[in-house]
Amino acid sequence: MIGISLVVVLCAYRLGSHLSPSRTECYITSDMFYVEVHLDKAGKLVDVKVAHHGENPVSCPELIQHLRDKNFDEFSEHLKGLVNLYKLPGDNKLKTKMYLALQSLELDLTKMMHMFRIATNANTVETILHGSVGLLTARSGGHLVSLQCYVSPNDIFEEGTGAQLNYTDVNSVSMSVTVEGTTSVYKLPIAPLITGSHPVDKKGTPSFSSVTNSNCVDLPACFFLKMNRLMPFSLSYIKKMGGTTGIPVFETTPTLFPLYDLIIKSQLHEEGEASLPALTKSMLFYASLPGQQHCYFLNGDAPVQDGRSLQGAYVSKIPFRHPAQVPALLDIIRHQAAYNTLIGSCVKKTYVKEDTSGLLQFEVCPLTDSSFSVSFQHPVNESLVCVVMEVIDSRQVACKLYKGLSDALICTDDFITKVVQRCMSIPVTMRAIRRKAETIQADTPALSLIAETVAIMVKKNLPPTGSPGYMGMGTGPDGSNPMGLPGLNSGSNNVSETSFLILKKYEYIINVQLFYILHFYCHIFLLLDKCMSFL
Repeated sequence: MIGISLVVVLCAYRLGSHLSPSRTECYITSDMFYVEVHLDKAGKLVDVKVAHHGENPVSCPELIQHLRDKNFDEFSEHLKGLVNLYKLPGDNKLKTKMYLALQSLELDLTKMMHMFRIATNANTVETILHGSVGLLTARSGGHLVSLQCYVSPNDIFEEGTGAQLNYTDVNSVSMSVTVEGTTSVYKLPIAPLITGSHPVDKKGTPSFSSVTNSNCVDLPACFFLKMNRLMPFSLSYIKKMGGTTGIPVFETTPTLFPLYDLIIKSQLHEEGEASLPALTKSMLFYASLPGQQHCYFLNGDAPVQDGRSLQGAYVSKIPFRHPAQVPALLDIIRHQAAYNTLIGSCVKKTYVKEDTSGLLQFEVCPLTDSSFSVSFQHPVNESLVCVVMEVIDSRQVACKLYKGLSDALICTDDFITKVVQRCMSIPVTMRAIRRKAETIQADTPALSLIAETVAIMVKKNLPPTGSPGYMGMGTGPDGSNPMGLPGLNSGSNNVSETSFLILKKYEYIINVQLFYILHFYCHIFLLLDKCMSFL
């Protein structure tokens, strides 16, 4: 029964097939490989083996399982992969050399992963995020070697429970390793290049033998990292990858698009959106978080250089010719993936009515190919504040909060940095910032009053105490109360020692230039003694 079904599967791939005289072996053949399907006398599956040109047959557990499950679609995909592996220019002899080159590369990459894990004692997630070649899955049947090199925290831990998820090619940045024909000729290794088993550093970096005519040959082909899905890259990162390998990523100049448009389309595609909804025309996206509703405007058209917006292109595959180039390529890919993850975290299919009570507005604006700003209203004042995030690499994101001199303290730069590096999500980080601001307010209720007082004084442009014509502390020339503040017409000109101590305690949050102005309004702190006594 299995032998009859296989004949149907083979038709689309023009592969030869025949049964042995005993009818217990079925052979699927081509010029460069063949597959053996072994059955017992009752027709039950026993084994499935794959043999490449000049090699002995090797049992393939994946193919065995697919046939036992009668999953002929997956079995067909393996056959398709084997056929595509040999879609190379030249005769069988040249194709064999290209296969040997791929085989030697696979051996070197496998050894590089093992050397990294031994040297660093890295677990699976650390290997994906920091490994020299990521997490390698060996070639099996028609499935090529796969390298997983980036996964976001949202794809590692389940929301709410924090339980670790199964990270697969679907929710991670991964690529397959293959060899393909090219119009140019490149010198490719046909033997493993790693010498010895001892790394040259604590990161597990191997030592490579020199490229010579004895271990390399000139071929009209090169190696490729083929992305598991189209990935947006900024133009500068595309150039970096080409500079790393000496081979342009694109044979012809690619058509460029605004990078944020590409990231949005990619993110919506991952969320199962077949086509861009009308909502994206305005670049408005909504996020519904516990206790908060956010609206994000992605201002991807903002000029960053030469009056142009940040430009990029989709990349499907990256050429290279030496295993030592893979770690540098993965670092660039991870860097771009981290940037894309942060921007993409704002892109959700969630919809919230614009007139929703308490809806918080944010604007995300690119600054460079590795940094952007998030602007929003100060949680305490009615001023605008801004967080600048610099994606240093896939492991580090530096954050800086910019606010007005008179604005109340929200949180520290270190706090924002820790949050964003842990979650790699702009909405989650913005929620944490606001909650932190609320906590600071609750702990120091006088801060908002101090901020309001400073803002009023700056607006009024009050003179310093020693200036001519200043007739009294907190009063006008006629003794009136020009600011309308309570307690300044009480007739008391004595400032308690307590108020000075309180003023000193909060000096760190007040700009030095404004400190001396506040000094003359110490009377107001007498009224705040009671609410600050618990500090």
